[in-house]
Order: sequence, then structure tokens, then C-alpha cells
Amino acid sequence: MRLEMDSLSENEEFARVVVAVFLSRLNPTLEEIDDVKTAVSEAVTNAVIHGYGGGVGKIRILAAAEDREFTVEISDRGAGIADVKKAMEPMFTTDPSGERSGMGFSFMEAFMDQVEVISAPGQGTKVIMKKRIGA
Repeated sequence: MRLEMDSLSENEEFARVVVAVFLSRLNPTLEEIDDVKTAVSEAVTNAVIHGYGGGVGKIRILAAAEDREFTVEISDRGAGIADVKKAMEPMFTTDPSGERSGMGFSFMEAFMDQVEVISAPGQGTKVIMKKRIGA
């Protein structure tokens, strides 16, 4: 599945639902659906807020289901991350307002089996997440 959408906060819910419907082909449990939806929500929100700083850009979602493994990739061409390892630490945030908890990557890692982040300043960010369904 391939989806490209504008980096608008209201598209976060749309992304969650589209990915959940695609995931349904693997006959997941409700808990597995909720886990994937939460991880997708966090990744899309990061792209909107941190990738594009609330500005307009594109977010691309690729999803695949092979055997019992579900893979979803969420990417943007926004600001990118200078230090991915640091950004993935719990409670780390670049939000000066203090409104963000810095737990987005932690939630992704908690709900998915594998999370990989590829990013470079000025080139955007790609988050690849995998979850075994029915394991």
C-alpha cells in the first residue's frame, strides 16, 4: 500500500485508519490493531510537528504484509534529525514550548517489534516499523 498526504495534523487520524484497514488482511487482534495505530499516529505526528514545523509538506506511508509480518514506513522530506540516537531517548524533545513529552519514539518502540529511524538534517526522516501479527 502506498499513500501520500499533506502534513496536516487532521490527516493523522486518516493515516491511522488507512493503515489499520490494510493491516486487517492479516486478521490481527484488536490489541495488535491498536498498537499499530498508536505507532503510526506517533510517526505521522512527528513528521507534521518536527519534520515540517507545522508547515506544508508531504508525508508518505508505505505498508506491506508478508506472511505474518506487517511493515509500515512513514517518511517526510522535512527538517531531518541531526542525532537520531539522542532523539530516540525517552523524554527528549526539541519543542521549546514544553507541550510535547518527547515520548513519540518510545511509544513506537513499545508498540512495535522493530523500529528503525533513518534521517539527516535537511533531508527528512524515514521511520520503518515492523510487527509480527499473531505471534
